[in-house]
Amino acid sequence: MRAIGRQLTGTLAALFAAAILSGCSDVPSSATASALPAEAGMCREHGVLEAVCTKCNPALIPVFQARGDWCAEHGFPESICPICHPERGGRPAADVAVAADENAAPADGTKVRLATRETAERAGIATERAAAPSTVATLTVPARIAYDATRVAQVNARAAGVVRDLLVDVGSVVSPGASLARIESADVGASQARARGTASRVTTARAAVARLTSLRTEGLTSERTLAEAQQELADARAEHAATQASLRVVGRSGARGRYALTAPLRGVVTRRTASIGMLVDTEAVLFEIVDTSSMWAEIDVPEESAALVRQGARVTLAVEGVAGRQLRGVVSYLAPEVDPHTRTVRARVQLPNPDGLLRANMLAEARIELADTSTGLWVPRDAVQRARDTYLVFVRLQPDLFEARRVEVGAEADGRLQVTGRLNAGDQIATTGSFLLKTETLRESIGAGCTCVE
Repeated sequence: MRAIGRQLTGTLAALFAAAILSGCSDVPSSATASALPAEAGMCREHGVLEAVCTKCNPALIPVFQARGDWCAEHGFPESICPICHPERGGRPAADVAVAADENAAPADGTKVRLATRETAERAGIATERAAAPSTVATLTVPARIAYDATRVAQVNARAAGVVRDLLVDVGSVVSPGASLARIESADVGASQARARGTASRVTTARAAVARLTSLRTEGLTSERTLAEAQQELADARAEHAATQASLRVVGRSGARGRYALTAPLRGVVTRRTASIGMLVDTEAVLFEIVDTSSMWAEIDVPEESAALVRQGARVTLAVEGVAGRQLRGVVSYLAPEVDPHTRTVRARVQLPNPDGLLRANMLAEARIELADTSTGLWVPRDAVQRARDTYLVFVRLQPDLFEARRVEVGAEADGRLQVTGRLNAGDQIATTGSFLLKTETLRESIGAGCTCVE
């Protein structure tokens, strides 16, 4: 392994002078190399040290090429190519068997010193300030416009029959009670006949009760006879009322069993399946009518952010196709389940649409004001690295010095994570390239004690 250390000394100096600093200063590079265990920090897949594996970290390729240390045939630095130089400690990927755990979390406060101030730039390490929670944190998620389901009517035939007339078509604006079609139905004809019969029965029974009441007054008939006549009148009235009720369900009816199919609400006809001469039953939907004066925005909230969205939260929507106009509303509904396919929670916002600019299936972007965001700091997702069950961020203390700090991760919104721990607003934290710093702090990658690669 000392041979590997000597070969890597110059290479690592171009990228990192990674050092676990715990009260110690620099240690010569030869000590660093010799301190590495034989299998420590190895890339299991490619058979080289994880810190300089160009297969896993392609951002390192230009650095090695600029130094003239490059094996174009195999895509590794020439000095450690496991295929060209197996005698230097590397082995082809198929023969790699690494026992070390490269995901062991470093201690809080572990420091990483780079070789020079320019090393971070050459290795692609970028930084950004940790942000204090804003007065109102928001979550931006996709949404789509849909019909308000409480204002959609599916109109089917009230009785089986044949369509004789169509009075509206798709696009027609109708009022409640407006006739949509006329249907001729044998069942309605039978009900009309029964209604006429029951009406006649009521008339006859009423006359009989009047006559017997007069006779009873004169003592010419019995109380029982009058009571039977009164019962007959009550039965006739009940039968007639039942027949009339069935006809009212059908709608306005005319001669020969024809009735008018009417609109149950104000809106626009968006669908028509009926045609003249069609035989229809009571299950087929003949018309769809939608009141578009109010629409819904259906929002897909990521599962990890759902806990921060509350019913009543304010929402601002930018709808594609409605340029220069933002719509505002509140979350009126939040689903109690997570969609098993998209891992999102459905939220709903009701939107007024008096001018009809909103149409179903339009796409939109929703910005939701979140709850419970007053604690912790918000950092880019790339800034947080995970080692086992520990989350780390790397704070820049000096141009060439970073410190690992353990944090607890909370909600996620717009590519940023809410974290708590030994972190202050304004701290410069590593974002892009922070995984390289994590690699350098792994215990098995560096060996025991304090090291400094020069």
